[in-house]
Amino acid sequence: MDRGARPVPVIRDPVRWAAAQIALVPRIARLEDAAGLHAALRDATQVVSTAHARYAAAVIAAAPPDARLVFLGSTRRFTRWPDDHGNGVIAGEAAFLASARAGVMLHPTMIYGARGEDNVQRLASLLRRVPVLPLPDGGASLVQPIHQDDVTRAVLAALDCDWNGPHTLVIAGPRPIRYAEFVRAVAAAAGIRPPRIVPCPVAPLIMLAPLTRLFPFLPNLRTAEVRRLLEDKAFDIGPMRAMLGFDPMPLEAGLARTFARPHNA
Repeated sequence: MDRGARPVPVIRDPVRWAAAQIALVPRIARLEDAAGLHAALRDATQVVSTAHARYAAAVIAAAPPDARLVFLGSTRRFTRWPDDHGNGVIAGEAAFLASARAGVMLHPTMIYGARGEDNVQRLASLLRRVPVLPLPDGGASLVQPIHQDDVTRAVLAALDCDWNGPHTLVIAGPRPIRYAEFVRAVAAAAGIRPPRIVPCPVAPLIMLAPLTRLFPFLPNLRTAEVRRLLEDKAFDIGPMRAMLGFDPMPLEAGLARTFARPHNA
């Protein structure tokens, strides 16, 4: 809106929308309702889908043929241990690439800084409760988180690009860091004493992960999450810089912004 655009929100829950108190008139549609979605997108010139990428085919079918499309995927599609989330992204990406439609699917790494996110916030909650943190290989794997504000900047920049056919693009933070370093950075930003990080074989952690749901003071850990702690999630952001024209904020700045916001108090 600040850029002079006239966005039309397409939502599925009018009650939640009313509670958000956003001064825009939405259209109501469900992704599973092809006719309703087609009616909601009938006059769109650009469509940004923040729904899960598994719904890309439904959005493509409903959008006008000449509308530019921007989807949010996930770098989870590159994992060695795919789950329903990652497989859904792979399927959505395949449908988009096969469509020959103009646009891009942005694949963000771990997103932090948004209201209600469960990456940094869940980790900070854990660090407030445990002084010792067992991690596979001592947290030596690489991560490259991206702040929510940079995801928004990427979407807006993607709308300005003249895409010729379908594209995919990884969006990530400025540099990869060891997961142990990430943990310490989160602790420092949240004002928590850094934990003692203890190297631990992955097998016992996988066995114990399902038990975390029995303890309300611990975040619920999933087996796939533990496995993914073993793999590097580092990406070249040269294409992102070249195509979208901006540099993402450093982790320290993003964490400071995250924990300075009132809803994180």
